[in-house]
Amino acid sequence: MALAQKECIMNIIDFFKLQSKNLFKDYKTRTPDPEDPSSFIYNPRYFDIWGLIIDYDIDEENFTHMTAQHYIALLAGFRKWNDLLKASETELELAKLLFDNMHKVTVDEWEMYISGTENTFRMHYDPEMRLTVFQAVFVEEEGHMSHQDYRLKKVNQ
Repeated sequence: MALAQKECIMNIIDFFKLQSKNLFKDYKTRTPDPEDPSSFIYNPRYFDIWGLIIDYDIDEENFTHMTAQHYIALLAGFRKWNDLLKASETELELAKLLFDNMHKVTVDEWEMYISGTENTFRMHYDPEMRLTVFQAVFVEEEGHMSHQDYRLKKVNQ
């Protein structure tokens, strides 16, 4: 693997490591709710922690940095953090675009779209073709809108 390719992969992985740290920082802002001691209040800076907890049924009592890594991997289109770490450069590029365009399309919506396209054309897209399709349909085109953007800041954090 060429040096530039390794650097690109590491930069994307470093980006996701930062996101998992940010998510964990947001979790650590939790304090007991004075009106309901069995509940918590969060003061997040990076992520809609409540949205993630509710949508992913996250166990607030057992949330660790590894848990944060797992949910960042899910938001990037991987089943688990280790899959993200082992991904190819193209798969990581797509994962970063999925994460950066969360306001346009969720991972589930993307998977349904690409599955439908593959079924329509009776073919399986390799990672390069998936990246090309995502760039053409969701990055370059405006008008898409997802209601599940868990980022509080819409720019790279």
